[in-house]
Amino acid sequence: MEKKDVNVLGTRDLNLWYGEKHSLLDINIKFMRNNVTALIGPSGCGKSTLIRCFNRMNDIILGCRTKGEIIFNGKNIYGADADVFEIRKKIGMVFQKPNPFPKSVYENVSYGPKIHGIGNKKVLDEIVERSLRAAALWDEVKDRLQDSAMSLSGGQQQRLCIARAIAVEPEVILMDEPCSALDPIATAKIEELINELKLKYTVIIVTHNMQQAARVSDHTGFMYLGKLIEFSETKAIFENPKEELTEKYITGRFG
Repeated sequence: MEKKDVNVLGTRDLNLWYGEKHSLLDINIKFMRNNVTALIGPSGCGKSTLIRCFNRMNDIILGCRTKGEIIFNGKNIYGADADVFEIRKKIGMVFQKPNPFPKSVYENVSYGPKIHGIGNKKVLDEIVERSLRAAALWDEVKDRLQDSAMSLSGGQQQRLCIARAIAVEPEVILMDEPCSALDPIATAKIEELINELKLKYTVIIVTHNMQQAARVSDHTGFMYLGKLIEFSETKAIFENPKEELTEKYITGRFG
């Protein structure tokens, strides 16, 4: 059996510009397999920009350019031989606001596998059930699979988006403020789900909510003005930060 590196994903001197604006400066970070990593920091510090690099979503932004490397399973995803289609399959994304397709619950989850060539109805049925179970949604929607996804509550829609990401069997799940549009009950369900997901996936979550970062993550990175100021185990970041900027941010003295 192939032995997998403990670090599934990482950056080497990553820089990013939007036109003339230098938005990420020399980012060096490694994400451990089957861990939850939270990225915290004030608005506009580069958290979302960073995770959008990991599945090359910044490629579609006019005037965006990068320098440095992002290593995923030992290969640079910005290398000449990189397969963006495969990268986006292996590194899934869940956005701030739930964004289900205007299709049925079933079609939302089966969409990705179909694009990747799976047409057998029985196999698709199995994938849909497995993915919805993994997203802790199956019991709530198993009798509503042909209903429009838009009829679900906001929290259910977000879990459906997680199921949709899981359906194509990624290794990494990126979450950009996944609870910011949700009420406290739905937020608690997503946080509980994140803890379960790390058993099988590597999860990277951007959050403004420091209490959430403390609750769900194993490691935390603090970003400020496009720089990674500090990265460590979550407990160390919140209880004994090494950098004064980190300490000021987590104690509410700026941001």
